[in-house]
Amino acid sequence: AFEAPREVSAPLNTAVRFAAMADPCAEFKDMKSYWDIPGMKAGVITGDVAWNLLKYAKAKGFAIPAFNCTSSSNCNAVLEGAAKLGMPAYIQFSEGGSAFFCGKGVPNDKKQASILGACAGAHYVRMVAPAYGIPVLVHSDHCAKKLLPWFDGMLEADTEYFKQHGEPLFSSHMLDLSEEPHEENVQICAEYFKKMAPMKIILEMEIGITGGVEDGVDNSGVAKD
Repeated sequence: AFEAPREVSAPLNTAVRFAAMADPCAEFKDMKSYWDIPGMKAGVITGDVAWNLLKYAKAKGFAIPAFNCTSSSNCNAVLEGAAKLGMPAYIQFSEGGSAFFCGKGVPNDKKQASILGACAGAHYVRMVAPAYGIPVLVHSDHCAKKLLPWFDGMLEADTEYFKQHGEPLFSSHMLDLSEEPHEENVQICAEYFKKMAPMKIILEMEIGITGGVEDGVDNSGVAKD
């Protein structure tokens, strides 16, 4: 016996959900302002709010600039410029810049100055960024394998901050293990991501090389293929 198809009442947002499956940023294309993102605020943002801001930027076709800062004055300059434009920004810290932020009078044989400097910078931005009225992401820049003690120290600070405030100290971190074999690169990144995921810390990872010189690593002779 043939049974006629039954009429099914579909939710009004079915089309939107199907579009989101194809494009994870689709839900933000018609959003008028990044301030309409749930949970958006002035100051440092993390977790889902930070991730949704990145998706909003992709949907709208613009980039969020990231600036390496080595002092509170640098941070202030970035915040002031972003505030004048009414746009979000990244403030990020490299390993060397973090050590400079802490001061050259502090030993760095175990990356202790770099850890302190990066964390001090993150705390500073958390204190002053709300006064500038724009959202900010706090990020740590390229971390090679030899710099993993620095990364470990920042993650420890993230964990302690998370225990007290329910969110990590930093919005995101970057692992740059592109000097290592691909399998090792992915394996180490996966191990760190498992530690970061419960705190909803965004992980940026660098895979492969494009040639040229970056952070003292010379790939200028690499084959074009």
